[in-house]
Amino acid sequence: MIVRRFAVPVLAAMLVVAACGKKQPPPPPAPTGPTPEELAQRRADSIAAARRADSIAAARREAEAKAAAAAARARAVAAARTTLQEMVHFDFDKSDIRPDAEAILQRKVAILRASPDVQLQIQGYCDERGSEEYNLALGQRRAESVRKYLEGFGLSDSRFTIISYGEERPLDPAHNEDAWAQNRRDQFVITAGANAINPPSTSGN
Repeated sequence: MIVRRFAVPVLAAMLVVAACGKKQPPPPPAPTGPTPEELAQRRADSIAAARRADSIAAARREAEAKAAAAAARARAVAAARTTLQEMVHFDFDKSDIRPDAEAILQRKVAILRASPDVQLQIQGYCDERGSEEYNLALGQRRAESVRKYLEGFGLSDSRFTIISYGEERPLDPAHNEDAWAQNRRDQFVITAGANAINPPSTSGN
């Protein structure tokens, strides 16, 4: 009886020792890094960010292109305005269109054709030699000569008015040939359509 009581605890202890002696399998490693769902979300976020960046860059390029086009047009309109107001000059006691004046007038024609709302006043001037009455008449002939030249390209006479100032309002008040050459001229004033000037290159005509 004593032996049995002693044998039971010993057997139990042996079983415990045997159990402890067996190797237990290691636990599975803890997962590391993003999950597949997180990777998919990161990819989607990256694509969306790239698209937003492309859209912003495209909008910036478009805005820059529009600004550049507007600036180029503003320069072209300013140049056209300057051409419309460019003077032409005449030989002494003449109202004939000189070759240099013809080149200027042809540039005006191109702009006027592209800008149907523009109207001009043509002002005739003379140098100081000759009587006041004669110079008023000569200035009138000079303005009329230019108007007829412009109308010869199909421009309506209603777009032009003429006036003579004779020897009044000299550009150069000196009394020498250089001053007189400057003062024998026609000047041009835009009387209508100043905000409707179209450079020929952008008119589509």
